[in-house]
Amino acid sequence: MTAALLPRFAAGTLPRLRQPSVLPGFGLTLGFTLLYLSAVVLVPLGALVAKAAGLGISDFAALATDPRTLAALRLSFLAALAAASINAVFGVLVAWVLVRYDFPLRRVVDAVIDLPFALPTAVAGIALTALYAPNGWVGQYLAPLGLKIAYTPLGVVAALTFVGLPFVVRTVEPVLRDLDRDVEEAAATLGASRRQTVFRVVLPALLPSILTGFALALARAVGEYGSVIFIAGNIPYVSEIAPLLIVIRLEEYDYAAATALAAEMLGIAFLMLLTINLIQAVGRRRLGRHA
Repeated sequence: MTAALLPRFAAGTLPRLRQPSVLPGFGLTLGFTLLYLSAVVLVPLGALVAKAAGLGISDFAALATDPRTLAALRLSFLAALAAASINAVFGVLVAWVLVRYDFPLRRVVDAVIDLPFALPTAVAGIALTALYAPNGWVGQYLAPLGLKIAYTPLGVVAALTFVGLPFVVRTVEPVLRDLDRDVEEAAATLGASRRQTVFRVVLPALLPSILTGFALALARAVGEYGSVIFIAGNIPYVSEIAPLLIVIRLEEYDYAAATALAAEMLGIAFLMLLTINLIQAVGRRRLGRHA
């Protein structure tokens, strides 16, 4: 049997345990990636989980189900979902206008989209409060109509929508720019209306990028702090967000409650992003089948 294997050794036809890569250094780069990811992300989050596990099941459950904690978590995640959903709709429209139309001051509008990236969050919160407060530029006209945005959950949604818009626009814009217009023209020649072309041709091709932008905007909104605390009013059980409650617990030296709330936010955010990524993977698979 050994003699039979000798010709295969000589010819070099034995199967390799690892196929050679076109780009060398895979092992080194993978090791550096895992080391960097562990040092920056996994170790801090692991320390948080370990600290929360040290509280005990009963203590953690009591702290995690505190009514004030649940109210803050409900506001943070529902407002983040609402803001990300708004941006998923209007962000696509903004990207469509920037890509498909040429109009005066288009580059100025394009630059304004990135302002939430560069603007300090505290400055954004102060500006939004000055705009939507009852005596603000816009709020003074909404107050007689019974509409109050500042110091309410609506103010939280407005702030989160402001900081999350660029994530959707900048994610959808390059995909829309690379989308071949010949497909739209072919749909039109086959008798498709403008609405059918948009909903059956354009949007399915943009769906993965829309979901990616939605996930990024959602992740940013869940952990947003600076732009929210000024416009929210920070009223417990009404307009108090979870990150602010964590800071309050730390200022009260209640480290156990802060740890429990942080771990709870981590778990909920991870499950939400995992669900979005799974939906995105299913959407890509279906698009690949129909391609």
